[in-house]
Amino acid sequence: MKIDKKTFGVLSHGETVDLYTLRAGEIQLSLSTYGATWVSLYVPSKRGQKDDVLLGYSTLTEYTHNPSFFGVTVGRCANRISKGRFSLNGSTYALYKNDGENTLHGGRRGFDKRVWKAEAYEEKGAVAVRFELESPDGEEGFPGTVKAVVTYTLNNNNEIHCEYKAKADMPTPINLTNHAYFNLKGEGWGDILSHELTLFSSHIVESDTQLIPTGNLVPVQDTPFNFLQRKPIGRDIAQVPGGYDHCYVVDGKLGKLRPCAEVYEGLTGRLMKVFTTQPGVQFYSGNFLNGEAGKSGSRYIKHAGFCLETQHYPDSPNRPEFPSCIFGPDRKYHEEAVFSFEW
Repeated sequence: MKIDKKTFGVLSHGETVDLYTLRAGEIQLSLSTYGATWVSLYVPSKRGQKDDVLLGYSTLTEYTHNPSFFGVTVGRCANRISKGRFSLNGSTYALYKNDGENTLHGGRRGFDKRVWKAEAYEEKGAVAVRFELESPDGEEGFPGTVKAVVTYTLNNNNEIHCEYKAKADMPTPINLTNHAYFNLKGEGWGDILSHELTLFSSHIVESDTQLIPTGNLVPVQDTPFNFLQRKPIGRDIAQVPGGYDHCYVVDGKLGKLRPCAEVYEGLTGRLMKVFTTQPGVQFYSGNFLNGEAGKSGSRYIKHAGFCLETQHYPDSPNRPEFPSCIFGPDRKYHEEAVFSFEW
C-alpha cells in the first residue's frame, strides 16, 4: 500500500490543488482536491495489462471547464431540480438554472467546482483520502450551512469504498454522489455499448423529456430498461430516445448496503460490482459526449463511457412521495457505496 501526494496545479486566483494517488491490492486511484474528483483508476485485465478505466482530463485547467462532470463529487444536490425551485417549511427557494429551466448537480458552482480540504491516511489493509467542504447558508440558493465529509478508501481487496457524510444547521436538500465515467476497456477505447450490464432494479423513476420525474415508479419488465438479466448496454438502446439517462430504483432494503449493478467487459475480463445504501442509481450511457478531447489525445465519442451515480431520486425536494433528501440538525446525512473490481 502506498499514498503519494503532489501538486496538480494552481487555480487562476492562486489556490493550489493537490493530487493524491492511492495504491492497494492491484489497483491505483488518483484523486484531486478540486471537486474531490476521481482523476484516474488503473485496473489490471485478464491479459495482465493495466489500463486507466476513467474518462477525464490530464490537467487541472481542463477540469475547471468540465461540462460533462468527469469524475467529480456532486453536491449539494445531485441530479435535477425541476424549474430551479423548491418549497420547504413554508419558504420557496430559487436556484440557479443551469440545465434549461432546471437546476443540475447543485447549480452554477456546485461542490464539483470547489477545492476541498483533504487528508490522506492508512488503515488496516487500506489507504484513504478524507475530503471536507463547508457550504455556507444561501450558497447557490440553498438554505442552511452544510458541512460535508466524503471519504474514498482503496483496500487490498481491489475495492473502492465511498462514504458520504453531511450535517446541516437547518433543513436543506442533500444528495451527494460521484460522477465517474467508466470504460472497462480503457478510456479512449471506443464506446461502451458492448459492455454487459446487470442492474438490480425492478423499477425506474419515470421521467419526462427534460428528465424530470413524473412521480411514477414503473416496472422495467418487458421494456428496454430491463437489465435484471445481464445484457449488452447497446442491445436495446435504440428504443430509448436519446439513450439511457434514468434513475433506477435499487431493489432491497433502503439504507442497507446492497447490490446495485454489475458490469462485465469481455475483451479484458474486467468485472465491476457496485453496492449502495442509496434509494437509486442514475445509469447514464454517455449520450451527450461528442468527441471532446480527453486524456493524452483521447477523443470521447458518444457512449465513450457510462456512469452509475448512486443517489436519491431526481427532483426529490419537490416530490414528498419519494424518499426524503431533506436533512438537518435532527437528521444527519450518511450514505455509502462500494465499487469492486475483478478480472
